[in-house]
Amino acid sequence: MTLFNNIVWHTLVGPHARFTVGNHAVRRYAPGYPPVAAFADPAAPDLHALARWVRPGEHIYCDGWAGSLPDGWEIDTEGLMLRMVPQDPFANAATEAVLLDARHAAAALELATLTGPGPFTLKTLELGEYFGILDGERLVAMAGSRPCAGGYSEITGVCTHPDFSGKGLARQLVAKILLHQRRRGDTPFLRVMQDNAAAVRLYHRLGFRVAGTSIARVITRH
Repeated sequence: MTLFNNIVWHTLVGPHARFTVGNHAVRRYAPGYPPVAAFADPAAPDLHALARWVRPGEHIYCDGWAGSLPDGWEIDTEGLMLRMVPQDPFANAATEAVLLDARHAAAALELATLTGPGPFTLKTLELGEYFGILDGERLVAMAGSRPCAGGYSEITGVCTHPDFSGKGLARQLVAKILLHQRRRGDTPFLRVMQDNAAAVRLYHRLGFRVAGTSIARVITRH
C-alpha cells in the first residue's frame, strides 16, 4: 500500500502526531479535535486497540478498510470516498479571503455544522490554514489546507452558506488554497464522498480528477 492510499494514518503518526492519541497499530485525533481514526494496516484494522481511545456512543470517522466489526461496534454509515487531485491551472483566487484563527472558531463550526463538509470541531482550525470569506462580521464561506505526510496537503472544509451559494465562492477559495499549496511545493488533493453529487460535480468543474477510492465509514462503540 502506498503512502497516499493510507494518507490519514501517515498524517496522524507524522505531521499531526502531537494532536493524536493511540499506539503503533491505531491513531486518532485527541478529544476536542475531529473524531477521525486510522490504522497502520487497513487490511487488519485493530478495533480492539481503538476501543481504548473511544468513548461509548462516540462516532468515529475512518476509511480504507472493510469487513465485519468485532462485538461492541457497529457501522453507522458506509460509502465510497473519492480521492481527487487537480489537473488544470486555477485562476480567480479569492483575493478578499482572510486567514481564519481562534477568533473565527465558533463561526467556522457553525458554518460547518450547517453545511456538513465533514467532521469539524472548535479545534479544527488548529490542524491547518483555513481561509474564509466574510460578509461584514458573518463567515459565509471557507476552505482549508491541511498538511499531510509525504508533502501532500489536503483541501478540506470547503463549504458555503446556502444564502450565498451560486456566487462562485467555493471555486475562489479552492483556487486560493491551490495557489497557496503550490507556492509551498505541496502536492494538493481532496477527499469527497461519491454520493455527494453536488460536491463531486463542483470538483470536476474545477479541474479535479479521481486518483483513487476507498471505503469510508462512521462507526460507533457501544
